[in-house]
Amino acid sequence: MPLPLAATTAFGVEAVVRRELEALGYPAKITAPGRVAFEGDPQAIAQANLWLRAGERVVVELASFPATDFGQLFDGVAALDWAAWIPPDGEFPVRGRSRGSQLSSVPACQKIVKKAIVERLRQQHGVQELPETAGLYGVEVALVDDVATLTLDTTGVGLHKRGYRPVTSSAPLRETLAAAIVQLSYWRNGRPLLDPFCGAGTLAIEAAMIGRQIAPGLRRVFAAEDWPAVPADVWQAAREQAQQRMLPALDERILATDADDQVLVTARRSAERAGVLEDIHFQQRAFADTLSKREYGCLITNPPYGERLGEQREIEELYQAMPLVLRRLPTWSHYVLTSRLDFEQLVGQTADKRRKLYNGRLECTLFQYQGPKPPKGEGGGRKQGAEPASAAKTSVVEPAPKASVDAPQRAFGGLKPEAARQAEEFSNRLKKLARHLRKWPTKRGITCYRIYDRDIPEAPFAIDRYDDALHIAEYERPHDRTPAEHADWLDHMVRTAADALETPRELVFVKRRFRQRGETQYQRVAEQQAVRLVKEAGLTFRVNLSDYVDTGLFLDHRVTRGRFRDEAEGKRVLNLFAYTGAFSVYALAGGAERVTTVDLSPTYLDWARDNVRLNKLDASRCDFVEGDSQEFVESLPAEPLFDLAIVDPPTFSNTKRGADDWDVQQHAAPLLVEVAKRMPPGGVIYFSTNSRRFKLDEDQLSGLAIREISRQTVPEDFRNKRIHRCWRMVKE
Repeated sequence: MPLPLAATTAFGVEAVVRRELEALGYPAKITAPGRVAFEGDPQAIAQANLWLRAGERVVVELASFPATDFGQLFDGVAALDWAAWIPPDGEFPVRGRSRGSQLSSVPACQKIVKKAIVERLRQQHGVQELPETAGLYGVEVALVDDVATLTLDTTGVGLHKRGYRPVTSSAPLRETLAAAIVQLSYWRNGRPLLDPFCGAGTLAIEAAMIGRQIAPGLRRVFAAEDWPAVPADVWQAAREQAQQRMLPALDERILATDADDQVLVTARRSAERAGVLEDIHFQQRAFADTLSKREYGCLITNPPYGERLGEQREIEELYQAMPLVLRRLPTWSHYVLTSRLDFEQLVGQTADKRRKLYNGRLECTLFQYQGPKPPKGEGGGRKQGAEPASAAKTSVVEPAPKASVDAPQRAFGGLKPEAARQAEEFSNRLKKLARHLRKWPTKRGITCYRIYDRDIPEAPFAIDRYDDALHIAEYERPHDRTPAEHADWLDHMVRTAADALETPRELVFVKRRFRQRGETQYQRVAEQQAVRLVKEAGLTFRVNLSDYVDTGLFLDHRVTRGRFRDEAEGKRVLNLFAYTGAFSVYALAGGAERVTTVDLSPTYLDWARDNVRLNKLDASRCDFVEGDSQEFVESLPAEPLFDLAIVDPPTFSNTKRGADDWDVQQHAAPLLVEVAKRMPPGGVIYFSTNSRRFKLDEDQLSGLAIREISRQTVPEDFRNKRIHRCWRMVKE
């Protein structure tokens, strides 16, 4: 007569365990959350314990009966044939749980069950002493809705204890859950598999064992191996059969990477104990560097959750960056297990499937993003002559492969149909502008100028040429693309610009501009850096096209700088909020007697000094002051110290008081008054701002003749005539 058996599971993986049992030849049924019932003989006990990867325990279901009081519970337990399972010297600890039952005291129920078993065993074995010195027979009484179920645990230590992980390991992912996730994925032996947050290597090891058909319980012992009811030859036969089923090696090595080289040491040791070290390539590598040339693979990972205080922002930034990295694997499917319920909001993309799972007691979700199916007849395994995953170059970050509008749906990224039209319109516009701008910059000795300024609403870019390089800034604009799709679209548009303007891709530098916390922020899109020397009006300037919000040379002030130079001869010049000192260089080149350059940033002041040296100007006529511009002026005596001044405050804070304290609208007029006090009659102040909301309060500026010269100072290559506002003020 077959035995009533059950496999206990973590919530969410019952269907996986049912499939595992059916693959072993045992029809199974999910009877409750975390419980899958099946029937079998003693051989089934051995097979299930050896082969279940996602199950937690294998138990014998002895009986179920009503138990509304302790008398019913005692009588029901005492009526069972315990001697058929437990010998006189067997150890039988009793565990218990209760839900929705009148017998709610679990310790009391455990005592009653223990007492009933003792009396029954004494009677059946004809002994008074039960020493409990041989074999483990774990008993559980589960009271649910006043029904008691008695089970006998055949497993002992939980099935997640495979025997390969060090006792001291603190790996957060259970082996059984890792195996379940792999089985829920599209991965199979022969397809590439990558875990970029491998940690202790559990996912990779479990996958390797699945791929090689290694029984997860082959290297451990089970409680029922000491039971007379399950003969030793049953276990021996089951183990021999498992050895015969084992495959020699995976068709494709698994790639497991992590930024922490110390955890990789533990991972390698565990893989060696599991017998799969040669099937996994462990590599120290940051997630941002994730890359593979393999096709139709699976990325399965359990990234950090940020459970500890202070990690939230770091984890959120990591998750937000995920789609921009995963788009480099256009034909892959992705499986991410995390406890963050806001994962989809952070990555900006809804999963194709999601499954609630429990990692111990922690509620998690497996987010599944499915890539395209491999072509018919192609299993996604290794192609003839293709390099193995372990040999692929992984130290260099490469952009995502070119996305085609005709390509199949990708898990992350891809181009929408309208991208082709947008790129064509963008290209045509750039070519037309390039023809228009081909001659005049050369005639005027200008190598830096604006080519394109958000001319087409669907292409919100500002494109500037710096000698032979392009600087492209993308501005925020609403769209319906996911972050990964937008990154692919941006790559597509950047390639379009490079081709249309006949510029090598390596000389194109891209930034994203966006507003955050009231300030202009930027994100560098490419990793290349560029510090270059450029020409303007016969002068040389150092620009950085990659590392800052701006490049070091405001091109829209080219005309203003020229006017400033024309007025500088013999003058004492003040440059406030000097940035990289371009106005100071122009003033010195125009014959200024002395130039005082003030900025709060030591980096910008060093940059300004470099610009002076590059032009071989007399540095002895320069004063460089690191400090708050307003405080500097207020610290000077109210006497004629300067004849010519430029005041060009940034929209973000450039003072010690911070952005909230130095508001252009609030502080500009008082500062201009203080500057005028340090000038003789006829002294000239140029004031400029790119704040669109700014209104000059002329009532506060009595004693100054004011003329707005904004239209005259915006260069002709800037079609946005409101790029800045500029005034010329003369002290009366």
